[in-house]
Amino acid sequence: MELFNPNSKIDFMRWGKVSLGVAVAIVVIAVAILSTRGLTYGLDFTGGTSVEVGYEQSISVAEVRAALTEGGFDNAVVQTFGGTNDFAIRIVSDKADAEASEESASAANDKLAASVLSALREKRPDAQIKSSEFVGAQVGEELRNNGLIAVLFVVAGITIYLWIRFEWRFAVAAIASEVHDVLFTVAIFALTGREFDLPALAAVLSVIGYSINDTIVVFDRVRESFRSSRKGIPSEVLNRSINTTLSRTIMTSLTTALAVGTLYFIGGPALESFGLIMLIGILIGTLSSIFIANPLILLLGVSKQDLMPMTKDDPALDRRP
Repeated sequence: MELFNPNSKIDFMRWGKVSLGVAVAIVVIAVAILSTRGLTYGLDFTGGTSVEVGYEQSISVAEVRAALTEGGFDNAVVQTFGGTNDFAIRIVSDKADAEASEESASAANDKLAASVLSALREKRPDAQIKSSEFVGAQVGEELRNNGLIAVLFVVAGITIYLWIRFEWRFAVAAIASEVHDVLFTVAIFALTGREFDLPALAAVLSVIGYSINDTIVVFDRVRESFRSSRKGIPSEVLNRSINTTLSRTIMTSLTTALAVGTLYFIGGPALESFGLIMLIGILIGTLSSIFIANPLILLLGVSKQDLMPMTKDDPALDRRP
């Protein structure tokens, strides 16, 4: 099935400088948002208390959340597990509370769990505490640092892979588009004040993988087109490569968006952040593979000679150190 004619002649490179200018503006704005507002980290990164409660009779998540809100726990995260009678409640501590709790974690945890139970029993006396666990701020900070290291390792690995498989211009263009995609996605979370937790971090890593896969598909076609083209005019080769892969790109994006869309719309609070980041990432990743990565390799001066395989008689081999 072809959504777009593979022989179409849409001149994407015509808007190359404009799209790169927009991308630079987005990166600057995203950095400004992250610098001024910052991310609203969840329990996984800041520390707090996780309480598991159970009811004798079924109750909805909305009713549990309403009882907690009336009890003063406005930002509590409620998730179901094991059925409609059991719930996991996560309450994020601020920095001062987290530091105080680390000094007497057990006492602070028991006190907070008792307050949660009291709030729940105001609406339903059959509520029971099954377990409660305190997550210290130091543990959350370690997870946050490890997540950043994981992102850096992924980016470094992608750079090395693309440099070896293609050429340094392709590696630079791909990483630039990845940085753009990640900053845009994370800035949306910072701007809206949504909670950034471990599922959200996992989604960011997934977005990096999805976006780079989309970019590599186009890059493969670019390399093939350069090698098979007699004239090898860069802008024409890039346009032809994008046009021939456009249907595949759009279809892949749509089907993936349908899958992760279910996580966002009906997956509940536990998967909402993951689904939202993936939806944003799929959209911006599809656009960046067309309007950022390819115009950038054109701007860096890619040519037919850069992608031709070397032979034993190639003079370039004699100039190698």
